[in-house]
Amino acid sequence: MESDIDTGSAHSARIYDYIIGGKDHYPADREAGDAMVREWPALPVHMRANRDFMNRAVRHLAEAAGIRQFLDIGTGIPTSPNIHEIVQSVSPDSRVVYVDNDPLVLRLSQGLLNSTPEGRTSYIEADMRDPAGILDAPELRATLDPAEPVALLVIAIVHFMMDEDDAVGIVRRLLDPLPSGSYLAMSIGTAEFAPDEVGRVAREYAARGMPMRLRTHAEAEEFFTGLELVEPGVVQVHKWHPDGTGTEVIRDAEIAMYGVVGRKP
Repeated sequence: MESDIDTGSAHSARIYDYIIGGKDHYPADREAGDAMVREWPALPVHMRANRDFMNRAVRHLAEAAGIRQFLDIGTGIPTSPNIHEIVQSVSPDSRVVYVDNDPLVLRLSQGLLNSTPEGRTSYIEADMRDPAGILDAPELRATLDPAEPVALLVIAIVHFMMDEDDAVGIVRRLLDPLPSGSYLAMSIGTAEFAPDEVGRVAREYAARGMPMRLRTHAEAEEFFTGLELVEPGVVQVHKWHPDGTGTEVIRDAEIAMYGVVGRKP
């Protein structure tokens, strides 16, 4: 419902949508996005590179790893190609569960549900901080086979989780019930490559009630303890399986996100 949406305050998903050229945002989101880009003009490059990483990662998981089930945590505003469009183009019987707690994403979620006849998609309105609520949701149980491997996707979300949230523990509680052969794919915010600029962007987020917890390379690795990392391991998102569509011209200082994919033994 439109009345459930706080249009007077900026929201991280809508800021992201605005900066990458989407259409589902409000004046507060545009004001915030413009302020952030003034602080770090590379922010649009960074955000598009994150989206491109996600697309490459899910295609790799569908093509090279043969994964047919995907659980996307913190889906955000639908932006084509969505995950199901990519993986169902590889294998039409692929199944995808999207999870988000933003009322606007719920209102737009019909764009996430146009599955192929052979496959299936579903949407769960839930918070990542409640792993049991996600894993026990009837929509998930009706869509994914618990005996078959699942790709758990946690893209550009844990930098909004503070230490007291225990992001590593939450991701582990989502991953632990998944069977051997499942995968974890994440992008994880960092300030290691442009500390001053990214620090200023983080302050803009915090000023709008969205504090950030940016992580080091070693802290990003903690999410993947016990997993088999897919080469090249923990790298900036533009360096993970670049596909020759412009990633090679992106400078390291323009990217504030690690991209990682790991397999559960």
